[in-house]
Amino acid sequence: MIKTDELRGIFAKNRKSQTDVAKMLGITPKTFYGKMQKGIFNSNEIQAMIDEFHIEDPIGVFFAKAD
Repeated sequence: MIKTDELRGIFAKNRKSQTDVAKMLGITPKTFYGKMQKGIFNSNEIQAMIDEFHIEDPIGVFFAKAD
């Protein structure tokens, strides 16, 4: 389960909107918003976000256990 709130914080810290991230991933903003709502990204998208935003704890963000 993806911690979408934490992911949004990472985007904000890097001064990127969700639309900016969607463009970076090569998907439409609508598709990106849907993926955020469902908390599902493919491995290439996850790797691109890890690389772009230098996410230090990707397991904690992208592979968190459900509460």
